[in-house]
Amino acid sequence: MTASSSPLRIILPVMIFAAVIASWEAAVRLSGIPPYILPAPSLIGTTMVTDWPLLQASLLTTLQTALLGLVLAVLGGVLLAVILSLSRIVEYSLYPFAVVLQVTPVIAIAPLLLIYMPQDVAVLTCAWLVAFFPVLSNTMLGLQSVDRNLMELFALYGAPASRRPLARFRSRLKALWYLRRPAALPAFLAGLRIAGGLSLIGAVVAEMAAGSAGAGSGLAYRIIESQYRLNIPRLFAALVLLALTGIGLYLLLAGISHLLLRRWHESALTMQR
Repeated sequence: MTASSSPLRIILPVMIFAAVIASWEAAVRLSGIPPYILPAPSLIGTTMVTDWPLLQASLLTTLQTALLGLVLAVLGGVLLAVILSLSRIVEYSLYPFAVVLQVTPVIAIAPLLLIYMPQDVAVLTCAWLVAFFPVLSNTMLGLQSVDRNLMELFALYGAPASRRPLARFRSRLKALWYLRRPAALPAFLAGLRIAGGLSLIGAVVAEMAAGSAGAGSGLAYRIIESQYRLNIPRLFAALVLLALTGIGLYLLLAGISHLLLRRWHESALTMQR
């Protein structure tokens, strides 16, 4: 039995989670804690069922923003990483600006974006900003981490050097496609898993800064609305939905990573031993 297929990987977390939920339920009932302070898990579940139409619409809004931001981050991050890996001059010129965007808190940028952009575009931009840099940095790391001996061997057999600029550029493209691309795949997938969670965080932060109301509001607004109305069970229900969404997104991306790496990369092969 391999480590990845061991039942303990599922049984142990489920047992601990069930023990925590049971302790929570018992503590609330025995202590008589009112729902507006700490609702019991059973009440949170009931609220999730009764308020499902409202919570579902908000969940779809937040999930749509997070997924679209993730897709844009992947497209932009991979494209820019490829461009930067092909030219040191371009890397030295543009990469510092990407670092500046990453280290600036998105909660500080969101109000400015909401001033100069339509609300939906500003929220999407926040989700894109926080997910963009992990894809860019990890992809660049993978593209630049190819063994130098392999690069020299590739240049010797597959892409001979030339003094002509066009020939050198074609040689770099061949090395990028046949050598750097497979080597960068594990690092890219690691960045993708990180970016998936960050895109959801960026969408929630931007929705909180926007503070919009109505049918198109996301789960972040429902959390703030529930807080102001002291509807704490709905607040916890929205938090549970956000947590489940983040877990589902991570498991999806982790599954994609495992499918792409399971036959050849050491990280996936080690789990199967």
